[in-house]
Amino acid sequence: MIAENERVLAFVDALERGDWQAAGRLMLESHASLATDYEVSCPELDAIVRIAAELPGVIGCRMAGGGFGGSVVALAKNARACEAIAAIRAGYQRATSIDPAIFTTRAADGPFVRPLS
Repeated sequence: MIAENERVLAFVDALERGDWQAAGRLMLESHASLATDYEVSCPELDAIVRIAAELPGVIGCRMAGGGFGGSVVALAKNARACEAIAAIRAGYQRATSIDPAIFTTRAADGPFVRPLS
């Protein structure tokens, strides 16, 4: 869908401007689009997104990967990340009786081509 392509460009623009509120909103809109327009989410991923979206310190989140299950990417403030992880784990266990695997990482530069020596 064209709307999702436009959302990606708007997300990049928001990140470049440091507009975290807009970036988070766009992540949530993207998840909603994947869940309703593309129908590639699942109740478990939707639960994590709902839980994370309500947490202080979580900027935004959406499903990632090939669809029909998989993973969620959450963008969180570093100072609140541990708190968010604990709340997501507890909320997800209450909602699904499943203990989720949670991994943390930091943003990094994307791929690039090094000039040959």
